[in-house]
Amino acid sequence: MNEQVARNVVLVRAIETADVAHTVLSDDDRKYATRSARELAAWQASDSKTAVTQHHFLQQRAEQIIKRLSERTPAFAAFVRRRPGMTGIWAALPFIAFLTGAALDRIADPHRVDLLSAPLLLIIAWNLLVYLGMLVWAVIPRKRKTGSPLLHRLSVGKAAVPRKLPSALGDGVAHYLADWAVLSEPLTRARLARSFHLAAAGFALGAIASLYARGMLTQYVTGWESTFLDGRQVHTLLSWLFLPAMNVFPFLQGFSLAEIEQLRFGSGGTIAGGERWVHLYAATLLLLVVLPRLVLAIFAGMRAGRLKRRFPLDLDQPYFRKLADSIGAGAPALLRVIPYSYTLDEARDRGLWALAASTLGGQARVQLRPTAGYGVEPKDALRDTVLDEGGVTVTAVLFSLAATPEKENHGAFLDYLSKRVPRGVAVLLDESAFVERIGEQPGSEARVLERSALWRQFCSFHGAPAHVVNLLQPDKHPLEFGAGLKLPELR
Repeated sequence: MNEQVARNVVLVRAIETADVAHTVLSDDDRKYATRSARELAAWQASDSKTAVTQHHFLQQRAEQIIKRLSERTPAFAAFVRRRPGMTGIWAALPFIAFLTGAALDRIADPHRVDLLSAPLLLIIAWNLLVYLGMLVWAVIPRKRKTGSPLLHRLSVGKAAVPRKLPSALGDGVAHYLADWAVLSEPLTRARLARSFHLAAAGFALGAIASLYARGMLTQYVTGWESTFLDGRQVHTLLSWLFLPAMNVFPFLQGFSLAEIEQLRFGSGGTIAGGERWVHLYAATLLLLVVLPRLVLAIFAGMRAGRLKRRFPLDLDQPYFRKLADSIGAGAPALLRVIPYSYTLDEARDRGLWALAASTLGGQARVQLRPTAGYGVEPKDALRDTVLDEGGVTVTAVLFSLAATPEKENHGAFLDYLSKRVPRGVAVLLDESAFVERIGEQPGSEARVLERSALWRQFCSFHGAPAHVVNLLQPDKHPLEFGAGLKLPELR
């Protein structure tokens, strides 16, 4: 799916996930959107003589829901129409860079060509340093830091949630802005790289244009001066600097040591031939800055175009797998559950399957792993479990709410799993045993809430989203996995 379709799908996912009580989108709204999307996707597939795909279904369903919410809430309709991100900056950066490069004559003397011009030498040196850095980055890859405020702003623009939105809808929009900033980061990086390369090329072109434009109306005085360099050293430096230009463009004349000595300011020699040095500097900037940057910009633009046309949205996440189940697309979702110091009886096992069906689709399956013993080293407890097994939709650790979280046991177990399960782990906190133990005595509900808050804070500290469930009453607590699990790294 392309960028626009992915944006709509992520927006609808965030709204449905936030609207737990179904106050914004009722059950009838969701069922109608699913049914209509299934029919529209079938017609679309029939016209193109292809099979119904999950992409077509999600696209049609997202459009149906967004249309309905826009009709009900004008503020949401205005938000949908708003252009995402800061699109104007992509074209503005190269233009501003060109004007800045053209203004270089305000930095140096506009009536002379300095052979050791600091602005021109800095342009070349900086770009060569950038190329070296990119080469090192490619050879020695490093993990990129995510969540940059600049990338966030470029991806979503003004991150404020529109006013006059219902509470659940406002929460959904806020979650969407956070999700989209992460998901679109590779695309934003590619666009930013393209603009930076074009800006560097534009800056150099501006400097070249400035050299020639001033030369049309001004007689350049050509020469050089230095406190620490002598004529031989300057001749060596300029010979290396202009070597690529003189090899590529044979019509450019070289220069001798005597000429360099003669061009030293204050030497009393004849200072002429400024056009030759303008051509040498222009050709050097063209070869070392403009052309390489344009090539890099083309590659970055091609990557951005590919990501825009085929946005890398992970459709194996629980939310999408549940919807795919409604049209029979893809393999059934698989919930892998690893109990910790907790053995399930037959009734709770049935409740686990019911939770999987309601959360991941009616065809979802449960893979219940052997219980990890209390205090047992995670490596030993999980020796027979392939943590990076393919086909697993969600990996969840099952704790009993009756237990008290301990950093050296429960925390160590979560940390071990979080580092080895590709998409991270979720935590299921079964309250059924705790509720049975405390009974209906006064304050029992407050004790359950207090214990739940303690576990949630504990799991959050260990980087795992926690969900309270009741395996004896699966319908008591609606379960949504997608909002808290780690997203796969996009490249």
